[in-house]
Amino acid sequence: MSRTRLYLFDTTLRDGAQTAGIEFSLEDKIAIAGMLEQIGVDYIEGGYPGANPVDTAFFQERRTKKAIFTAFGMTKRAGRSAANDPGVMGLVNSSAEAVCYVAKAWDYQVELALGCSTDEHLEGIADSVHTASEAGKEVLVDLEHFFDGYKANRSYALDCVKMALEAGARWVVLCDTNGGTMPSEVREIVADVMTIAPGDRLGIHPHDDTGQAVANALAAVEAGVCQVQGTLNGLGERCGNTNLVTLIPTLALKPYYADRFETGITPEHLERLTHISRAFDDRLNRAPARQAPYVGASAFATKAGIHASALLKDFSTYEHVPPESVGNERAIMVSQQAGKSNLLTALARHDIVVEKDDPRLERLLATVKEREARGYSYDGADASFAVLARRVLGTLPDFFDVENYRAMVERRHNAMGDEVTVTEAVVKIRVDGELLMSVAEGNGPVNALDQALRKDLGKYSARIEDLELVDFKVRILDGGTGAVTRVLVESRDGSGERWVTIGVSPNIIDASFEALYESITYKLLKTDAAQASTLGANTSQAQKAVG
Repeated sequence: MSRTRLYLFDTTLRDGAQTAGIEFSLEDKIAIAGMLEQIGVDYIEGGYPGANPVDTAFFQERRTKKAIFTAFGMTKRAGRSAANDPGVMGLVNSSAEAVCYVAKAWDYQVELALGCSTDEHLEGIADSVHTASEAGKEVLVDLEHFFDGYKANRSYALDCVKMALEAGARWVVLCDTNGGTMPSEVREIVADVMTIAPGDRLGIHPHDDTGQAVANALAAVEAGVCQVQGTLNGLGERCGNTNLVTLIPTLALKPYYADRFETGITPEHLERLTHISRAFDDRLNRAPARQAPYVGASAFATKAGIHASALLKDFSTYEHVPPESVGNERAIMVSQQAGKSNLLTALARHDIVVEKDDPRLERLLATVKEREARGYSYDGADASFAVLARRVLGTLPDFFDVENYRAMVERRHNAMGDEVTVTEAVVKIRVDGELLMSVAEGNGPVNALDQALRKDLGKYSARIEDLELVDFKVRILDGGTGAVTRVLVESRDGSGERWVTIGVSPNIIDASFEALYESITYKLLKTDAAQASTLGANTSQAQKAVG
């Protein structure tokens, strides 16, 4: 029996940016797009080119490798053609492969917000879709307020669907913009829409204002739509959007859906889900929700007692799916049942091969757990995990040792009489027994330490010339004067690869220095691996030549 293909459309970089307290930098957007690729979504909507400097810069080049890179924007304004509308042409001329227009399917909203007639708006939908389609873009139309509009004026709402499809839209997406529609209503209304449009041209975009966004998405899928729009961890304005981190494993692991529908999500994508969900929260500098379905720290946690006793006999007694299927782990409070399979998967990401009965694996697992109890979080700092793993396994090269460091911040008056703040750092390291000391000034103690640490690494200096720090985040893990501080440092090099390292200490400078040290160590591990790969390739070629 053939299964129906469902397409997953992520709007985190646009809808997620509307979340109260959330602002994405260009670096954030680039990193989050990479995370989304790791869970296998089909479309990544990057924002609205021309709306702000960050979005405009983001669309200067394609930011995805497999997912369809999509730009979002409005249909043309009334009174002008799409070809003469700067907003429409900004979308058409961007690096995006697809354009997602927002149009209003509620006649009241057309008159109130746009100040034009419904006929004018329908003409605007057609002209905008045709213009992007003629330019070679895949076109989607998000029909805002569709369900409220359908209830108020069914004829106009359905005319919007027909006009978009006739003009050449690949997808028409039904949006529950106010988030108040019930699942039963979604089923009924979608079924009616399907009398004029096939399901493989329809999508659903629910909001979570009644806590039913995932339920509404599933109701629409059951009724026949073939695209679902949502965000990582349910981010979005007001109460958020459909949580793809909940929806994806439901579609992939529950037989009711998995037997009827297929997605682009592989088992390998699913195993990255918990890691990506938590790494995303780390980037936002917020604590992951412990009771989040599938990926929360408590999702597969059981306290001592009859439940734990049953679990030890058969895990399925209190688990609806195996935790490792989504990259999570089982936690029985009286004895931590966790980790080895997750650990082996994480090691494999870094080409570290360890047999599952290797005693060093137990030591590494214990070390990770002990450090996480102190505040470390390796979901959002995969490079630090690679360094720690090699250290515990005894395979970390001794690149350099830090003898000591000092950072000084001084506020004073300069020769012109202006008040200035000067930051200076001194770092002493040993490379092959040779003591090297570097002094540097910077924009704050962390920047000064970073400059000093990288100023002279002896024989390794040339290998870190293209290394740069691109992001720095601080989170206080507990209150009081002795608060523990977690620092995340994101780095990149000339290859375009980015990695995150972590430091934890009651002293923010110590935590920052630890993260900086591990960033440089990871970079040196990368160059070692690259040199080994080149040497292996040259040896192979030489052997072929001799042969």
